Amino acid sequence: MEKIKFLLVFIVLIFLSCTEKSGNKSNVVRDFQLDYKSYSPKESDLIISRKEYLNKLEGFWLGQSIANWTGLVTEMDKVGNIGEVKTGDFYTRDDWGKSDQPSIWGEGVPSDLSETIGFVFRDTNEVWGADDDTDIEYMYQHLLYTNQTSILTPEQIQAGWLKHIRHEEENYLWVSNQMAFDLMKSGMLPPATGHPENNPEFEMIDAQLTTEIFGLFAPVRPDFALKMANLPIQTTARNESEWISEFYVIMHSLASKVNPNLTINEQLRWMAEEASKRLPKNSYPADMYDFVLEKYEEGISWEQARDEIYERYQVNQLGGYHITSQNRYCNGCFAAGINFAASLVSLFYGEGDFKETIKIGVLAGWDSDNPTATWGGLLGFMLGKDRVEAAFNRSFSDQFNIHRTRQNFPNDGIDNFGNMAKTGIFIVDRVVQEELNGGVNLKDNVWYIPNSNVDVLPAEK
Repeated sequence: MEKIKFLLVFIVLIFLSCTEKSGNKSNVVRDFQLDYKSYSPKESDLIISRKEYLNKLEGFWLGQSIANWTGLVTEMDKVGNIGEVKTGDFYTRDDWGKSDQPSIWGEGVPSDLSETIGFVFRDTNEVWGADDDTDIEYMYQHLLYTNQTSILTPEQIQAGWLKHIRHEEENYLWVSNQMAFDLMKSGMLPPATGHPENNPEFEMIDAQLTTEIFGLFAPVRPDFALKMANLPIQTTARNESEWISEFYVIMHSLASKVNPNLTINEQLRWMAEEASKRLPKNSYPADMYDFVLEKYEEGISWEQARDEIYERYQVNQLGGYHITSQNRYCNGCFAAGINFAASLVSLFYGEGDFKETIKIGVLAGWDSDNPTATWGGLLGFMLGKDRVEAAFNRSFSDQFNIHRTRQNFPNDGIDNFGNMAKTGIFIVDRVVQEELNGGVNLKDNVWYIPNSNVDVLPAEK
């Protein structure tokens, strides 16, 4: 029976890759599992093109993959030595294009991805491999679609993790994700798997990597995006790490509500300022946001801003950040906090330029593939696949191998960004119609989304 069900899901996914013609519009994708209902638009509704969104979602997966694999070259190369910053403690802009240095676990050997620090690409005849920055997001998208729901239940999340994550090493899980997985295997359900009493790794970066995509499933409606992401976030995070993850979810949702007359940098600044309202004022994420923004506006270099972040939060433990006193491995180099601060450096100083943002993220230090993947995905979405490729003046592979890190997906794990984007479109269709009480117009290929009076709700302290 399980094999038959698996085969049926695979057949449906293949069928959904087909398109239909509607009126004078061609190539309008539709979900044959969803009953599209008639809808009378309201004057206050926000209108979003599904066709453009499809290209944007392809840009999300492409941009995230480029940034993820580029960031892996320098992952954990530079994490600081708790003391005054000395030459060589961190990379600078002059290190781009130069020899990669060994990571803290590299045993003297640089990354095998590239001998030099630079962009890592996959050509049109190659395949992008999944990594921890993309694979659980892929899994959550698959679970939402196959369960025909907009809100995953604890049981659905547990079943998905147990089915699609390898139970033995190498399973590409670390810190809080690994702990949550072990708890699920013992029978515990989310959100208990992320509670500090059960999961001592709850302050780590994991939730950020796995939940940003929920913002894209609720365009222009961060209020509902937070509702969708709540349980997935709490599967591995609480308190500060939870608020940081919500910050990213909000930014991804607001990417569809920006003023098109603004530059991308201005749009990002507005999105970040709105998302920062979710950070409690007395929390260290709020302190980090204000501190990094202040350094950027002072006009100092991004390297100096990064060094001052290291001294403020890791050496002097100011702003409420006390990870150093916990005596963790590599001084909490996987922690949500220090990597949030580093990500803000690349966000502000990158100023909306895709390549520059990734370069800074790669060189900033700590868990460098994570902030780069975050902004690579978001900027990739804002630009769309076509403009990402135009930025590099070349074409890239659109093939994706989820089975590099996960298991039990259709087609032996080989997918492509186009199909992945269509699945995302179908999830948004359901969200718009069933949760936001809006409408899907297949003839004009648009969504009508009721506006919300409240964009961002303050975090619960």
